[in-house]
Amino acid sequence: MDRDRLVLGLAAMFAGLTVVLVVIAFVYQLFLLFLAIPFAATTYLMWHHSTGRIEERARREARASRGSAGRRQRRAPGGFGATARGAASGARASGRRTGAPGTDAGPSRREAYETLGLDPDASDDEVRRAYRSKVKEVHPDADGGDEEAFKRVNRAYERLRDG
Repeated sequence: MDRDRLVLGLAAMFAGLTVVLVVIAFVYQLFLLFLAIPFAATTYLMWHHSTGRIEERARREARASRGSAGRRQRRAPGGFGATARGAASGARASGRRTGAPGTDAGPSRREAYETLGLDPDASDDEVRRAYRSKVKEVHPDADGGDEEAFKRVNRAYERLRDG
């Protein structure tokens, strides 16, 4: 949020203008309410952007669509139900990173298996057991714990769990 202070300041300015226009509209002319609507919309969008809620919502929707594509692909692998989303999740499963360049999309599936010390054909139970044992080793509160390694193990587990 620190990098978006300017946007948040502009949102506050637009909010002030909106309030002034609404007050003037009720005192002088109700027609000015229509002039206040674009200012209110601008305030809303700028505030959502500066607080990170737009990005958060987009990530949540992307995770949900990725999850539904994975379920759809498991039900009908390569058959009638295979879609472009299924092909995209297949690209993720092959270890290639997807997404915009320059973003930290986390580890690939291959890197996640290596982080947890597993073979790529490990079952969900093996992944869960390996995650729990690795977390106990590298937890920052444990003796010899490493916070960066802990974060790396968590990201690897999330990658393998999300599919």
